Amino acid sequence: MKQTLLLLGAVLLGGLFSLDAQPAQGNRTPLPGSFTFDASTTIAADEELQPLAEYLARYLGCTIRNDVTGDGAITLTLDAAATPAATAEDPQTAATAAEAYRLEILPGHIRIGGERYGGVFNGIQALFRLLPPEVYARQGITPGTELRCAVIEDRPQYAYRGMMLDVARTWIGMDAVKRYIDLLSYHNINKLHLHLTDDEGWRIEIRSHPELTEVGAYRGGDSPVRPVYGKWSEKYGGYFTQEEMRELIRYAALRNVEIIPEIDLPGHSRNIASVHPEIRCNYPPDTVSTHGYDYRSAWCVAREENYRLLEDILGEICELFPSEYVHVGGDEVDMSQWKQCPDCQALMRREGMTDPHQLEDLFMERMAEILRRYGKRPAVWNEAVRTGELSRESRVHGWKDVKADLDATAKGYHTVIMPAAAFYFDMRQSPLEDGHNWAGIFDARKTYGFTLAGEGFSDEQMSRVVGLSGAFWSEAYVSHEPEKPDYLDYMTFPRICALSRIAWSGNEEGWDAYYKELRTMHYDRMAAMGIRFRLFPPKLSFSGAKGGEGLLKVTVDDDSEIFYVVDGSDEELRYEEPIRTSEPWRYRFFSRYGTARSPYVADDSRWKTIRPALRIESSMEENSRFPYTNASTYRGMSYTARTCGQQDWIRYTFEKPVVCRQMMLQTGYRQLPRAIILTGYAEVSYDGEHFERLGELVMGRITFQPKRAVKAVRIVSTCNGNSSPYVVILSPQVYPKL
Repeated sequence: MKQTLLLLGAVLLGGLFSLDAQPAQGNRTPLPGSFTFDASTTIAADEELQPLAEYLARYLGCTIRNDVTGDGAITLTLDAAATPAATAEDPQTAATAAEAYRLEILPGHIRIGGERYGGVFNGIQALFRLLPPEVYARQGITPGTELRCAVIEDRPQYAYRGMMLDVARTWIGMDAVKRYIDLLSYHNINKLHLHLTDDEGWRIEIRSHPELTEVGAYRGGDSPVRPVYGKWSEKYGGYFTQEEMRELIRYAALRNVEIIPEIDLPGHSRNIASVHPEIRCNYPPDTVSTHGYDYRSAWCVAREENYRLLEDILGEICELFPSEYVHVGGDEVDMSQWKQCPDCQALMRREGMTDPHQLEDLFMERMAEILRRYGKRPAVWNEAVRTGELSRESRVHGWKDVKADLDATAKGYHTVIMPAAAFYFDMRQSPLEDGHNWAGIFDARKTYGFTLAGEGFSDEQMSRVVGLSGAFWSEAYVSHEPEKPDYLDYMTFPRICALSRIAWSGNEEGWDAYYKELRTMHYDRMAAMGIRFRLFPPKLSFSGAKGGEGLLKVTVDDDSEIFYVVDGSDEELRYEEPIRTSEPWRYRFFSRYGTARSPYVADDSRWKTIRPALRIESSMEENSRFPYTNASTYRGMSYTARTCGQQDWIRYTFEKPVVCRQMMLQTGYRQLPRAIILTGYAEVSYDGEHFERLGELVMGRITFQPKRAVKAVRIVSTCNGNSSPYVVILSPQVYPKL
C-alpha cells in the first residue's frame, strides 16, 4: 500500500483542489470534471452512520438531508462492495478490511463507503485532506470550493495504530484529552492507550473504593502521596469520574478511536500502596533514607487479600471500558521487595519456584483470570512475558527494543511494536532540547524511517504483529506548564504524523518526498488544527576567523520566519539578513510557522564547556554504585545514599581556580527535576575558605556568572526530603570565557 495517509493530494490551483499533487500508487483513478461545494450541498447517511453525518456537518457547515442523495449530496454508506477486497494471501489486508474505504468524487456528488464504521470515518478524513486546511476550524466550507474528480480506495497496513498517553504522572483532564483524541483521529490513529495509574497518581474512579481517587488522585499537601517531578508546594492532581470516562469513551468511539485502559501492576504502585499500605510485602521498610516515606512500589504476590481488592478494581474497569483488552502493566517490577518478603519467599518454596520472575507470572496469570471472567483479555508490557508462561490470549506491547518484539512474537504473542528508540515521544529531538535521552535522541525522521524489514522476523512472527504505537510519558510535562498543550504538542508532533504514515502505508516513498509533503502541505493543516508542533531547526553558519568578527547566517527550508534573541535581552527580533559580530555565542535563533516553532540554534561556541579538575564532597553519604567520582570526573551521575535534610550540603572544590563566563550547578536528572534538592541555595568561594551567597535554587539548579576565578562552590539544602531515597548530583557545567 503506497497511498499516503496524511494527504491524498491537495493543492490549490486557481481555486481547484487537485488529486494530482500526490502521485497515486495504483489505488486512485482520476476522472474528468470536478465537484463544487455551494449553499445547497447536503449530507446523507445510512442510519448507522448518522453520528458521522453530524460530525461531518460540524466541519463542512452543510445541512443533513437523508432524503437527498443525488446532485450536490455527500453520501455516507456501509457497503462491503464499496471497499477494496480482502485477500486470503495477505493476512494484514484481511485484518484491516474493516477500516478500508472508497471515496468517490463525481461532478454531481461525493460518496464515502466502507464495510464498517471505521472505514467510513477514514474516508471522511481523506476528504478533509483534500479540502483547504481551514476545514479543521469547523467554520464551514467556502462556497465555490472545487475538488477534482476521482475514485480513491485505501486501507491501512496495520489494524492497530496507537498512541499511549500517560495521564498519571501529569494530570491531563477531559478537555485536553478530547482535544488530543481529535488530533489523533485526524491522523488515523485508532487506539488511545490511557496510562491511568502509576507511582504518582490514580486517575480513574473506582466506586467500590472511592479512596483511590479521593486520596490517590492527589499528591503533595496533606496527601500520603509525596510530590515528585514538579508542583512540590501544592496539592496537585485530578481524576476521571466513571461518568466522565463514559463520555470520553463515546467521544473517542465517534472518532474511530478505541480507548484502552491501563492499571499498571504489580509494580509502579507506590500511589495505591500509599493509600492501602497493607498491599505491600510483609517486612519493615527502610524509611530512614527517605525521611519517613515508604518508597516500596510493588504488590505482595503472596497476600490473598490483594486479589480481592484487585477483583474489585478490575471488575469495575472491565464494566466501564468496551475495549476487548485491559492493560495490566507488568513492567519494571522491583523484585528485590519480593526477595525480602518472608511470605513471597514461602510461596516460592511451596510452588517450587527458583526465580522471582515466576512470582510475576503467577500474579499476572491471576490478573488474566479476573479479566477472563469479565470477557476481557490482558495486554501487558514485554517484561511480563519474559518466561513465556503467561497465556497466549495476552497481547504484548513491546517497548524496550526490537529484540523484545522478536522475543514476544517468537513465543506466540500478538504484539504491538513500539520500541522506545523510535516511538517514545518523550525523548529529546536534538541533544540540547528538553526530554529524556535514555532510549535515544531522535526526531520525526527516525520515526518515519523505522521498518521491521531486515530485523529477523519470520513470516509467522510478522503475522503476530498487530500494529505500531507511540508513547508519551509525562514525568517532565508537569514542569512545562501542563495546563497548556505546548510541550505535549511539541514533543509528539510531527512524530505522530510519521508514526501514522508508516502504520498506514509504510515509508517506501522515502524521507525526502515525505518531508516535502509534510512541510509544504501538512504544516498548514496542523496549524489549522491548533497544534503547537515542532519545526526542524534552522541551519546556522558563522564565517569568520576564530575570535574575530564574522557573519552569522541562518536559513530554513520550510518557509518559516526566523527570529533571534541576544543575551541580556528577552526581546525577539526578526532575522532579516546575516549578522556581523565578533561574539556569535550571544545569539540564539529559532523559526516560527503558524502555531509551530523550532528549537533554538546557536554557534557551537555557545555550548562549549570545559572540565576543570575538581573534588565533590557532601554531608550525605555517597551511593557505592554511583560514587561522587562519577560526577567529579565527568563520567556520569552520582547518587547520595539518602535523601537530603535541612543544612545538608554538596561542595565542589576545583583543583585550580576556574575562570569562566558562566557556571551551572544541578541536582536531579538533566532531563527532569526528580531526586533534586527541592529548596536550597548556592554559595561561591573565590579563596576556598570564605563563601558568599549566590541565590536560591530553582528546580534543583542555579546558573551564575562569576565575578572572578572560582575556587569552590556549595549547594545547601533547606528542605527535609525530596520524595526519593537519594539526591542525584551532576557534574558542574562550566562555560569558558570567549
